[in-house]
Amino acid sequence: MWALGDYHRFASELIWEFGPVLVEACGVSSGQRLLDVAAGTGNVAIRAAEAGADVIALDLTPEHLGAGRRAAVSRGVELDWVEGDAQALPFGDGEFDVVTSSAGAMFAPDHQTVADELLRVCRSGGTIGMINFVAEGTTGEFFELLDRFAPPPPPGAFAPILWGDEGHVRELFGDRVASLKLTRRRYVEKLSEGSRTPRDYVEFYKETFGPMIAISSSLGHEQRAELDREFFDFATKWNRGTPEAAEYHYDYLLVVAEAR
Repeated sequence: MWALGDYHRFASELIWEFGPVLVEACGVSSGQRLLDVAAGTGNVAIRAAEAGADVIALDLTPEHLGAGRRAAVSRGVELDWVEGDAQALPFGDGEFDVVTSSAGAMFAPDHQTVADELLRVCRSGGTIGMINFVAEGTTGEFFELLDRFAPPPPPGAFAPILWGDEGHVRELFGDRVASLKLTRRRYVEKLSEGSRTPRDYVEFYKETFGPMIAISSSLGHEQRAELDREFFDFATKWNRGTPEAAEYHYDYLLVVAEAR
């Protein structure tokens, strides 16, 4: 699913600002060993390498790793790219000073296993940082739209946006963190070039965002047309810019924890 479309184009256009936010929030600095889980094409990992950290970027999708390698070369930084699952990290206990995930590990179905793995590979006193979408407002309605048309999730899978619920995060980490700071923040999605109407926003998602492409391709003609109509209605309703320069305000939960 995530290999469909052009995730690097999607991420660099709409959510690339997450990288500096998480690097700053986690206090990433030279000499630290950092693991970025579900790294995509390097949103956080490349920025952490630029800050001087020794970085491993892990993702389940080989196409993301390839695009990330090219992006890292273009920015003049070196880091390791590893194919792997957020639910079974291929590293030993306490190997990293910092463990991050930006709108990535939240999509793994078993939330508790993900939390356990993030904690396991982080050293005592190290930092775990995440950016997770929340269930309210623009974000919540976007996920509801996808859910209405998507195939049923695997048995026992948790909704990704539960990672944006403060109580859920506290329960997942429990008493295994010495501190846990949870902050609600907002970011803006808008197209930077060419025509930028709500219809352009919809078409950009349909061209670049793998989950949208996968869901659409699984539908019959009538359902696909219905998804298109509802997505355009969503884009029109939540536009906080102008009809010619649309922009969308999404909320997320910034998670910063200190491992015991």
